[in-house]
Amino acid sequence: MALLIDEERPETASSSENTTISVPVLGMTCASCVGHVEKAVAKVPGVSSVNVNLATERADVIFSGAPDEAAVAKAIKSAGYDVADAPAELGILELGVEGMTCASCVGHVEKAVRSVSGVASVTVNLATERVSVRSDGSVISIEDLEAAIRGAGYTPRRIETGSTAQDGQAQAREREMVSLRRSLILAALLTLPVFVLEMGSHLIPAMHDFVMTGIGMQTSWLIQFALTTMVLFGPGLRFFKKGVPALLRGTPDMNSLVTVGTSAAWGYSMVATFAVGVLPAGTANVYYEAAAVIVTLILLGRYLEGKAKGRTSEAIKRLVGLQAKTARVLRDGKPVEVPFAEVRAGDVVQVRPGEKVPVDGEVVEGSSYVDESMITGEPVPVSKSEGAEVVGGTINKNGAFSFRATKVGGDTVLAQIIRMVEQAQGSKLPIQALVDKVTAWFVPTVMGAAALTFFIWLVFGPAPALTFALVNAVAVLIIACPCAMGLATPTSIMVGTGRAAELGVLFRKGEALQSLRDVEVIALDKTGTLTNGRPELTDLAPASGFSREEVLALVASVETKSEHPIAEAIVAAAEGQGLAVHAPQAFEAVPGYGVAAKVGERQVEVGADRFMTKLGYEVREFAAEAERLGHEGKSPLYAAIDGKLAAIIAVADPIKPTTPEAIRALHELGLQVAMITGDNRATAEAVARQLGIDEVIPEVLPDGKVEAIHALREGGRRVAFVGDGINDAPALAESDVGLAIGTGTDIAIESADVVLMSGDLRGVVNAIALSKATIKNIKQNLFWAFAYNAALIPVAAGAIYPATGILLSPILAAGAMTFSSIFVLTNALRLKRFRPVIGTRDEAMRNEDTADRPDHATTGSVQPNPVAAA
Repeated sequence: MALLIDEERPETASSSENTTISVPVLGMTCASCVGHVEKAVAKVPGVSSVNVNLATERADVIFSGAPDEAAVAKAIKSAGYDVADAPAELGILELGVEGMTCASCVGHVEKAVRSVSGVASVTVNLATERVSVRSDGSVISIEDLEAAIRGAGYTPRRIETGSTAQDGQAQAREREMVSLRRSLILAALLTLPVFVLEMGSHLIPAMHDFVMTGIGMQTSWLIQFALTTMVLFGPGLRFFKKGVPALLRGTPDMNSLVTVGTSAAWGYSMVATFAVGVLPAGTANVYYEAAAVIVTLILLGRYLEGKAKGRTSEAIKRLVGLQAKTARVLRDGKPVEVPFAEVRAGDVVQVRPGEKVPVDGEVVEGSSYVDESMITGEPVPVSKSEGAEVVGGTINKNGAFSFRATKVGGDTVLAQIIRMVEQAQGSKLPIQALVDKVTAWFVPTVMGAAALTFFIWLVFGPAPALTFALVNAVAVLIIACPCAMGLATPTSIMVGTGRAAELGVLFRKGEALQSLRDVEVIALDKTGTLTNGRPELTDLAPASGFSREEVLALVASVETKSEHPIAEAIVAAAEGQGLAVHAPQAFEAVPGYGVAAKVGERQVEVGADRFMTKLGYEVREFAAEAERLGHEGKSPLYAAIDGKLAAIIAVADPIKPTTPEAIRALHELGLQVAMITGDNRATAEAVARQLGIDEVIPEVLPDGKVEAIHALREGGRRVAFVGDGINDAPALAESDVGLAIGTGTDIAIESADVVLMSGDLRGVVNAIALSKATIKNIKQNLFWAFAYNAALIPVAAGAIYPATGILLSPILAAGAMTFSSIFVLTNALRLKRFRPVIGTRDEAMRNEDTADRPDHATTGSVQPNPVAAA
């Protein structure tokens, strides 16, 4: 057993030889940091691409072959950043240790474990009797750790854990937040006296008199020096630890800007305090309060950013929270409560009323209704009986059942959803390319601008020129920190894709957020997308003298001998209405015409109009009904009983109840709607007329859908394709954006960019609306970030001073920089309030109620079950 620095994730690249790993990165604060990490990791041999996300604090690395996790971790550290603490598979290993009794024991264990090659740090907890070991990027053998503990005189114990990567990252983030909060409080307490002594003397005459006569200016400066030094090299030391090495490497980042700015203010003030003779006359001023307040304000900004970034990942936390903690598994015929992680494929799991279904499986005993709304977004509980599939994370309502586990661990639907959302949140949109280009040179340019500002003021500024030069240069350094630029895109993506997941829309690829907004044509597969995907009895109009139930029971009895899908639909309709179905005698099938048989003492014939004509029956009395069915794209059948024409029947794949509303909404968004189907032209055009579809491509063979997508692209139009079957996979991959109905096949889902979990076409509308809202939000963020820097850097440099006499204090610059980042994060969080355009749960409930009312039914029609259709 070996400990690796990070977890190998399921491959997302198209090539089966590519492997993707995801590494949590700590210490990134701005867009420049992202660029530094990407540049460092890209140099690792075997890396084909790398994508670093500031908001999720992760680096997704694609290797063309076997991954080298240790090399990636080493590259990240060489760039000046840390690999985050995480569970064992991400670089942290926990072992139990028995026999420790005091602090000396703790020291002995720590020393022994630290001697193992590859160990970066060790933490031993006497109360929990555990040792936590962190790798330095090397592979560590757990056996070596155990041997070291035994050599120190203690007994190691392996710990079985069901922790997830999300738990580890959450813990790492929480530790960082605790550290930031502690640093912020200490910095504020130390900064307050400095600010009062210096600024109070300038603003309040009585305070000035007190300082000059009661304390003395030199003593005041000494107090400020002591307190500011404690701020800079206490709470503010984190900036120096990151910023100085980055400067020495020639890859300055935000920490470098803060380090240079505060050091300049502190160093100048120290010279004025202890070596005033070095400075030109009239320039002996101190700026301790600027250095201290800048550190405090930026720590405040970091803390508020951390809190806000934690909120952006709430969708993942909620998804993880859906997982059951335990499961009741039959072991040796007896139910045993085991942790969720210990359920194995093939186990029989019992679920009682009100409990969560722990993993995916198939019901083997019992029945109940299960609330699947957290997975599909559908509000109505779904009936489950023997043979039905259940999904982990859903909630059992009123019955009890047992099921056989078929998918566990990372293979469950919920685990795949979490993985999809994570991958989408870590993606970079094409719009991010502009940000990357700008931020690649932004920080060096800012440092150059600060240097230029210093020299211009030093040469051309009024007296005391050195003071003006220093203040303005520091203001430029501080106000230009590109935090807002780095956060603008990823935070919006995180919140947008998380909100989409809550609505049952999964963006498998974050890029689809942008490309979906630009589509002009929505191409829809017919079967299973516009329709339920299975034949149903939709119409049965009896002739005079016959009852509907009588005709349906007799016709269904005859059709029990047929294996045709139409026959199965008729039998299912009869059984669904509780009608008695009997075995027929003298069954005869006439190819191309129909079937005939005796049911009891009654002679029944069922078939097309030509069969009725051949038997001598006149079908003209149903001419109006037949014409209506033809307009709806349905082919009528006829039934004769005891020598008389008894009814006209239609079996079809019914249109989903939500489809018309969805197509109307797509038109309202200004989109063209096309249908691709294998049906003949007459049937296809009838369905198109009924639904208001703009373009029809009929009689398409299974392998012809890609050519259909090409045809729709003529004129440079961008096309999104919606499908659900295996034969839809090539078209899903070929289209500009592929949307898979989640109730379809795994192959179709894997080929798509977006997955609609509920199978409801209204999800397409909501996905497009959310795409537009997210891109709009990103543009707002980018505008603010760029406009803020473009407008305020010249102000900080003193460009408006000749005309207005106004200079921007470094303290105000730090406050403005902090506000910029908080604005971007807060604006991104507004996406959490996004409401679906159509198909909210309340609306769905109203639709169900309406569909079930008797006055909603059409005379002579069999209405499809709206729950099944959804």
